[in-house]
Amino acid sequence: MTTIELNEQTIGLQHYYYVHFDFNREIFRRFRNLEGCHFDKFENCWVLDRSHLDLQELQQLFGDLAELKTVHKTLDSVELRKARLRPIDFLQPIAPEFHEVIQAFSAYLSSKRYSPRTIDVYCDSLTVFIRFVQPEDLKEVNEQDLIRFNNAYILAHNFSSSYQNQVVNAVKLFYGAIFHHKMDLELIHRPRREKLLPNVLSKEEVKKILEAPYNLKHRSMLALIYSCGLRRSELLNLTKLDIDSKRMIVIIRMAKGKKDRIVPLSPKILELLRDYYKSYKPKEYLFEGQNGGKYSEKSLENVFKQSIQKARIEKPATLHWLRHSFATHLLESG
Repeated sequence: MTTIELNEQTIGLQHYYYVHFDFNREIFRRFRNLEGCHFDKFENCWVLDRSHLDLQELQQLFGDLAELKTVHKTLDSVELRKARLRPIDFLQPIAPEFHEVIQAFSAYLSSKRYSPRTIDVYCDSLTVFIRFVQPEDLKEVNEQDLIRFNNAYILAHNFSSSYQNQVVNAVKLFYGAIFHHKMDLELIHRPRREKLLPNVLSKEEVKKILEAPYNLKHRSMLALIYSCGLRRSELLNLTKLDIDSKRMIVIIRMAKGKKDRIVPLSPKILELLRDYYKSYKPKEYLFEGQNGGKYSEKSLENVFKQSIQKARIEKPATLHWLRHSFATHLLESG
């Protein structure tokens, strides 16, 4: 029988279940229809507001399909920060009549060839803003409503300045594209851009992390990210043909901003990749999952977390720190 894992979490004054289970079409359908439940793309799981359903009611709903298991996993500092940044359940659910305009905005972004991730981010940001101003007529919304949103929602909940800018950009683009009404940016309060130093690991710490995985595929992925300064999506989109051993380069295709670029490939990494290729023989992507196809971002994150633990690194490092460290170590080496 399938197991549904319920991870209890509290964010601010809100109480949630983070729900994980092996894919089952009927379980998926039931969660999708639950009030107070939404799918979190960051965590790749369902998030259920515990004020809507208690454990006994969930058992009645899913007991015929799965065994329910509650766990008490504590979010680390990075996960907790991401959770607090998410615009979830501080506002009333969006009214049905507003879904059509959000779909129109999504279609506009698709036609302009925005990336799927950018479309999701902009639509999520717009949804939060609409949830704040509803039931006001969207055509009557102006710059003062956006300022009120910044003060009463974003600042009140201590969301980041980057999230504030993200919502302003989404709302501005929405009104220009859908209602052909350009907001006056001089009237909108934007935060000053923060000038923060990048988070960096020392060369010794990076060495420990890269040596931590026993699995050859895991070691190859982390080593390639660091040695070439790759983003996680850039690594996972690599194919066999993107490794040019004659020119000693890696070709990054359609990366952030839909730009191609090339990065140098070190002889040590090429040797590691050859050993990996002989052992795993990937068919399409350079790094593939157990059942073929592209390796998942969540699995790659787990590989990094396990390596951090084995290396006994206490810094709240994320996978992107390897990219920052790559650039910083190059500068330090002249």
